[in-house]
Amino acid sequence: MKTLIVHAHPEPRSLNSSLKDLAVSTLENAGHEVRVSDLYAMNWKTVVDAADYGSHASSPLKVALDSGQAFEAGTLTPDVLAEQEKLLWADTIVFQFPLWWYSMPAILKGWVDRVFTYRFAYGVGEHSDTKYGERFGEGTLSGRKALLSVTAGGPESHYAARGINGPIDDLLFPIHHGILYYPGIEVLPPFVLYGTDRMTDEDYADVAKAWEQRLLTLDSTEPIAFRPQNFGDYEIPSLHLKEGLEPAGRRGFGLHVRGC
Repeated sequence: MKTLIVHAHPEPRSLNSSLKDLAVSTLENAGHEVRVSDLYAMNWKTVVDAADYGSHASSPLKVALDSGQAFEAGTLTPDVLAEQEKLLWADTIVFQFPLWWYSMPAILKGWVDRVFTYRFAYGVGEHSDTKYGERFGEGTLSGRKALLSVTAGGPESHYAARGINGPIDDLLFPIHHGILYYPGIEVLPPFVLYGTDRMTDEDYADVAKAWEQRLLTLDSTEPIAFRPQNFGDYEIPSLHLKEGLEPAGRRGFGLHVRGC
């Protein structure tokens, strides 16, 4: 297995950095190939701008179209091209980050904004009466799996179905479904650690054991059963879920997950 770890935490001695290091050693010791994109250590440029597209940047700037032209011409900046190559190389992508303000750190969102260009991660495939592009289950990155490894400062009860922060599955849905599943990546259930602001060294021993177990079972873990877009569950072109397919009582984001 070839695994890319995308790491987003500024402190090398943080819990997130420890989990990243443990992932590298665990996977390599099990015979897997590992590459790491440590975004803070790389001093990753966060914002999209005309410099990303060189001679293909229009005025006024059209981010989607310009990024697609630069991608097709092979003239994206070297840092972006390198990350796209890593994604195409990988079988599995692990994202290691803290949950900040109910989402990923800005540097990781900037990685997505710059790397997931038009014609690479979206805007691919045919658009017809029966198909609305290759996305949500199809696309450039299909055949790969991804896992979010997330740390949260609050206790688990705050992220439960009736918790004040909202269910963790809902908070992560935009990443799971909108960023990863959109270009075809199968999404594994996340590894989430709660109450990490109060975690002790003694707690970490149990955390490390659980993390190692998740890493060593990536191949056998069933992905979240998101509904593919072009295989009959949705009306096209409205992309509304067809009546009667939702489990009784299911609503919101849960409509887009198959199962009872």
